[in-house]
Amino acid sequence: MDRAIAVVEASDSAKELVREAGELAAGVDAELVLLHVTTEDEYSERRESMASIPDIDVNYTIDEAQDGARKFAKDIGRDVLSDVEIDTESVGRVGEKGDEILELAESTGADHIFVAGRKRSPTGKAIFGDVTQRIILEFDGAVTVVTT
Repeated sequence: MDRAIAVVEASDSAKELVREAGELAAGVDAELVLLHVTTEDEYSERRESMASIPDIDVNYTIDEAQDGARKFAKDIGRDVLSDVEIDTESVGRVGEKGDEILELAESTGADHIFVAGRKRSPTGKAIFGDVTQRIILEFDGAVTVVTT
């Protein structure tokens, strides 16, 4: 492993995943990128919510959403990796999670992705899709998955 991406979420399992990714990356002197993706739906909901505040002219932009996502990834990394000797890069994206994760992996030359998954039945995967499954199938490198 030379460069890894850890997908940051608010769940305890995702935080543990970031911790494990940091420890493994530090152990092999690899670079670690912390990524948080805000979905288009989450962005739209927040934008609408902010626009509904009376007497305040707020224009919540994609850039602001990406910066918020980056700060979220950085804060989680700081909290869970405080005693791990590793420098991290934090990235925030807005879009479809699978697309954003795979695009960042390609653009940074990542060779490992750490992602938290959810236990689902085969039927649930077929009907609703699964970001984790897509990453496993489409990423040309190692994928570590922790399920909740």
